[in-house]
Amino acid sequence: MGKQCIHCGTDCGSSPVIWDDKPFCCHGCKTVYQILNENKLGGYYAIQPMSGIRIDTGQPLKKFAFLDVEEIASKLVDFKDGTTSKVKFFIPAIHCASCIWLLEHLDTLHPGINYSAVNFPRKEVQITFKNDQISLRQLAELLSAIHYTPEITLDQLENTKITKSNKSLILKIGVASFSFMNIMMYSFPEYLPGGDLLEVKFKNIFGWLSFILILPVVLYSASDYYLSAYKGLKHKIISIDLPITLGIIALFIYSSWVVFSGRGIGYMDSLAGLLFFLLIGKWYQGKTYKALSFERDYRSYFPVAITVIKDGVEEIIPIRELKNGDRMLIRNQELIPADAILVSGKGNIDYSFVTGESLPVSKKTNDFIYAGGRQVGSSIELVVDKAVEQSYLTQLWNQGSIKMVKETLNNHINQLSQYFTSAVLIIAVVAFAYWATIDFKMAVYVFASVLIIACPCALALTIPFTFGSTIRAFGRKGFYLKNTDVVEQLYRTTAIVFDKTGTITLNRKVEVRFHGKALTAFEENLIRNMVKHSSHPLSNALFDHLPTGEMQSPESYEELPGLGITGNVENHRVTLGSAVFVTGNNASEDMKESRVYISVDGQQKGYFTFTNSYRQGLNDLVKKLKKHYSLHLISGDNDGEAANLKEIFGTESVLLFNQTPTDKKAYIQKLKAKGEKVLMIGDGLNDAGALSESDIGISIAEDIFSFSPACDAILDAAQFNRLGSFIGFSRTSFRIVRWSFLISLIYNTIGLSFAVTGQLSPLIAAILMPLSSISVVAFVTFSVQWKSRRQLK
Repeated sequence: MGKQCIHCGTDCGSSPVIWDDKPFCCHGCKTVYQILNENKLGGYYAIQPMSGIRIDTGQPLKKFAFLDVEEIASKLVDFKDGTTSKVKFFIPAIHCASCIWLLEHLDTLHPGINYSAVNFPRKEVQITFKNDQISLRQLAELLSAIHYTPEITLDQLENTKITKSNKSLILKIGVASFSFMNIMMYSFPEYLPGGDLLEVKFKNIFGWLSFILILPVVLYSASDYYLSAYKGLKHKIISIDLPITLGIIALFIYSSWVVFSGRGIGYMDSLAGLLFFLLIGKWYQGKTYKALSFERDYRSYFPVAITVIKDGVEEIIPIRELKNGDRMLIRNQELIPADAILVSGKGNIDYSFVTGESLPVSKKTNDFIYAGGRQVGSSIELVVDKAVEQSYLTQLWNQGSIKMVKETLNNHINQLSQYFTSAVLIIAVVAFAYWATIDFKMAVYVFASVLIIACPCALALTIPFTFGSTIRAFGRKGFYLKNTDVVEQLYRTTAIVFDKTGTITLNRKVEVRFHGKALTAFEENLIRNMVKHSSHPLSNALFDHLPTGEMQSPESYEELPGLGITGNVENHRVTLGSAVFVTGNNASEDMKESRVYISVDGQQKGYFTFTNSYRQGLNDLVKKLKKHYSLHLISGDNDGEAANLKEIFGTESVLLFNQTPTDKKAYIQKLKAKGEKVLMIGDGLNDAGALSESDIGISIAEDIFSFSPACDAILDAAQFNRLGSFIGFSRTSFRIVRWSFLISLIYNTIGLSFAVTGQLSPLIAAILMPLSSISVVAFVTFSVQWKSRRQLK
């Protein structure tokens, strides 16, 4: 174990890069350290030592050249006035307090930057800069130089509008809140002893002011409830919003009559409070982690521009202008945006974005390459065969674009509310008829009291607050749900289907074993010095596996994509790669694992094998889930690990291999046809169709802000072993819902008994109604928090 890099904390090995008597793992980390110190930003390391991120030296020099295209730059800039511009960048590398400190001191790195602010939860930095001193491209390159590389995608250009529905809901809450607070102030004397001694003129003034303030609440803030009730009646459905609407109208009409007759201020405060709490519940339901996206498509990951070659000259164009026949230039680590044919260079395509598989596929001239692959190695040129919108990648997304509406608890509550509403209306009318023969004034009181006290507001708030609190409890533990319906689908799950690669296995971690005569330490060091210069995943795995030794640059080095590496290190010839490349013989057809054969100075030494590493806690998770659910594994890989997986999953679980995306989707459909409620968990784009077809699709992500196919939930890979606890907690949420329903039922029964006998005035009913809602909200919120602390440790 060598010294740790001062910048990022990585092991420097036996030959660290030294500057100012400080060790660095590479020249990239040294450069960032120099930049920060030259600009007197050493406080970056004082906040959190070794908080930097290791520099990726493989980034193309012209990565941000497309920002010089005015059409693209103008769409990214949020504000521009003369020489002042404002832009917001998404930077996935933001991870600690040091990151925030550095990014909010960008003005010390360049005089053209006026101000910068970080939104840590969304991993965004907003920068105000002088466009006559620093261009947008130069700004992006400055951030990249200190390794806070902005992620700029096609989706950012095409989806810049903020949803109007959320802004409308916030505005409605604001209106209701303003009116509620002011009307409460006018109603305050009514709640104090001696309030009846207030002069009539003041009562009338307060009443008319309250009436004016309640109008925007009733006409605007409550409009969604009227619309929902109307649509329900139009389709001959009595929804839960109908009794709420009737309660609002009854309370408004009665209170207006009180004001118009000069009898006081009515019950406008209770009406405003009722609507305020209802809208807060609605907002709470929709309040999820906005930094996450569950309906992503290819535009969220594709670059905004592409380099094409026209008449021998490189030209950067917006990706939407890419058409059939265009000749694309794809550099190392760049994504291929359209189906194309390789015409120049050696292709080494990493399809992990599409399939979840991390091993690149070798391609030669005239080979067809699907969109979504990423070139690993030298630059290649391709001719577009299909436009972006017609590519195979887009077809995969379209497999999951439509999801059937599932039966939800809200539907059952709406059915229950039909009977509830009918019963309340019958009780109200019967009570009115009875009291009308005795005292008409009392009949009006009883009618209004029954409708108000029996308004199922607490019932309406139970689900959004219970499931909303559950969503937030899950989110704090790294499990992010799309909406509250997902909690219910978790509860109803009967079968769980796992993908293999990237889901139960680790994409970037493999077990390495050597087969053959034991290598000497010197030979291991020779091999390590060779593989250091390769970007192939197997080379990276081998470099990490071999013990640290003295680093030497090869005297000669050649990498042949799809074959292997050969070269001279310390006057020794080292060759490693495929069997045919090293030994001259083809590998056996029944070989299941990946192999790298080794030869030193012409002598064959043996070979390394690479097998997947399973996620921590997989065995315990499977044991826990098998008690309650049927388990299935479907994988696009061969059955090389079937024996290991059978040992983990048991003989009662179904294991399927060599499955295409279409096969996976068909298998989910087969399970659903048997009556199973299917939960599918996957990670690759080839899982998109199956995830969408399942009753609930969970995407597992190493980086929750990075790739995930369209899904119902995103699970942080580090929390994979908690999946059983998350599913189990959905049952706890349902128990809390049942208890809150019981509380609501007891409240309504007691309230109605007092209301029909004339012992409960509309005033008290209107006061008790929001109080009952608050009590239910408090009960479910604190119950979920208390239970989550115990069950989701």
